[in-house]
Amino acid sequence: MRATPRLTAMWFVRFARTVVAVWLLHAGAHAAPTEPVLTHFPQPGLDADQLGVIVNDDDPDSVAIAAYYQEKRAIPAANLIHVRFKPGRSTLGREEFVNLKRLVDRNTPNTVQAYALTWAQPYRVDCMSITSAFAFGFDPAYCASSCKPTQPSPYFNSSVARPYAVYRMRPTMSLAAASVAEAKKLIDRGVASDGSNPAGTAYLVSTTDKNRNVRAAGYASVRALMQSVMPTEIVEANALENKPDVMFYFTGLAQVPAIDSNRFLPGAIADHLTSAGGVLFGGGQMSSLRWLEAGATGSYGAVVEPCNFPAKFPVPGIVMAHYLQGETLIETYWKSVQMPGQGIFIGEPLARPFAGIHHDARDGGLSLSARLFAPGLYNIQAAPSMIGPYRNIGRLSVAWGTHQIRLDHVPPAYYRFERRADPVPAQ
Repeated sequence: MRATPRLTAMWFVRFARTVVAVWLLHAGAHAAPTEPVLTHFPQPGLDADQLGVIVNDDDPDSVAIAAYYQEKRAIPAANLIHVRFKPGRSTLGREEFVNLKRLVDRNTPNTVQAYALTWAQPYRVDCMSITSAFAFGFDPAYCASSCKPTQPSPYFNSSVARPYAVYRMRPTMSLAAASVAEAKKLIDRGVASDGSNPAGTAYLVSTTDKNRNVRAAGYASVRALMQSVMPTEIVEANALENKPDVMFYFTGLAQVPAIDSNRFLPGAIADHLTSAGGVLFGGGQMSSLRWLEAGATGSYGAVVEPCNFPAKFPVPGIVMAHYLQGETLIETYWKSVQMPGQGIFIGEPLARPFAGIHHDARDGGLSLSARLFAPGLYNIQAAPSMIGPYRNIGRLSVAWGTHQIRLDHVPPAYYRFERRADPVPAQ
């Protein structure tokens, strides 16, 4: 595993010649910098212009949540999509939903790649979760009447940045809360998380519940993969208690005790593998809403019996990998579930705590650091001025686990990176 990619001597010779050529072409037109300057390094992540917000105009709480979210996230007015249906029900019928979805599709700008719902009820459409129904359209292939697998998501563990453009599906997340006040707190946590790069810990909790603890079989691999990027602890207990730095919390229980004793950092993700966590109100198991009420920013739960297929629940290592690379909560969570048809995603979709590349130029070199770089092949481009023209002067391969890149002995110029390849993150 390479932590710090560097330039080769041969690469540097070609690099220097190209930079000199660029300077000669524009001699006298612009003043070259006195040291290397980074102008752009691509990071994944949807933005407010790419998120559609669906609001139920017959539900005053939905209207209030949508207005607050639009203000806090600067959602374009054209991205607010208005529908009308009777609120306060757990389930929408298939026919009613199909009509709603047709209206939503007709009024959604082509630039929108994902949806936010501004209600907690309904959370189900017939045999699908409402977030999967809005993402894929209603399709019985995403349902199962007994312990069987369902249609997989093409978005699973992908590096695709624009899911609608590639797969014609829009990942959907519900800004779910028991009240407008709770929804505002959730939104505020998501906004506060942006670029905060929190010094938190990932807790992988292995419980005594054999049927619901199936994800624990992969915990050791997750810790080995992620420990160098973020502190990752395996906790053998039915409860995590009095932790001040929870960034990730994965467990398997029907009822999770003591969650209020912990402090969840802004942007935190937490969920419990069980049969009915997505039954947000009135169920016999702990509602996934409890995680948000305790301070998490995102959670997930099944709305109909999924059985204990790990593929129907978030894969902890994939959640962590995508989030730490700078993707938003909605992208991260959706990419972590292979069969999401029976599960609802709840939280603040645009929360993005690990965005941002830090860079420093000194001693004739340029260093870049991030919690985790997206692996792939990047073009490196240089120009004598910030406005260009930029020319390709080499390539850099970034491996999984890279959190620092250093370019040694580079001439003063303006540099930017463009990603060429999008490999699947390691699991």
